Amino acid sequence: MSEQTRAEPFPALSALYPSLGLVVRAGDLTLRPLADEDLPEYAALIRRPIFEDPTSPQVFPWYRAEPETRVREALRFQWTLRSEISPERWTLAFGVWAGGRLIGAQDVSAQRFAERRTVTSGSWLTLDAHGNGYGRLMRQAMLVLAFDHLGALRAESAAVVGNAPSYGVSRACGYMDNGTEISTIPGSSEEQQRFLVTPELLRRPDVPVEVEGVTPALREMLGA
Repeated sequence: MSEQTRAEPFPALSALYPSLGLVVRAGDLTLRPLADEDLPEYAALIRRPIFEDPTSPQVFPWYRAEPETRVREALRFQWTLRSEISPERWTLAFGVWAGGRLIGAQDVSAQRFAERRTVTSGSWLTLDAHGNGYGRLMRQAMLVLAFDHLGALRAESAAVVGNAPSYGVSRACGYMDNGTEISTIPGSSEEQQRFLVTPELLRRPDVPVEVEGVTPALREMLGA
């Protein structure tokens, strides 16, 4: 084949859709948006136990579905989140890997980020990954991304009233109490404790946080 007829290599998908190029590393943890090739591992993950008591009000409504339904809806949700990223509203849905093994998920979301400079977040770990400090570290890594690299000025979170482990993670990261609310999650009407942290209040991790992929194209995509 001549040089004139040789096909040019296609660019990486992350070059075409910049959010897929994000990588955040902190200690043993790597956070990156779930790609299609990760979804079979993700599907296996969400079939595993996440909660010690599956009847607790702290259980996510989506987790109460039968495993096969849970998997189908979770995959549909991941594709939906990707398709809806815009400066008006976005969610970056990170998988969390420890030592190369997927152990949970950490998301960060915003509405009208350019104006509000506020993010919200949610996260979970499989039950066998609890107790290693991963919950705190992955939240801290997400906050470093939001504050230091995207320019957020506030980060908000919430947990069902009485969820002591989630409270502990928030407070260990420097969040302060910020009132209560009734859950806005479909399928839940539980009372939630709200939390708020700013860059000045953030308790940073003891390990460096490395961030790759915050490009001008990504900033434009997120309104950052």
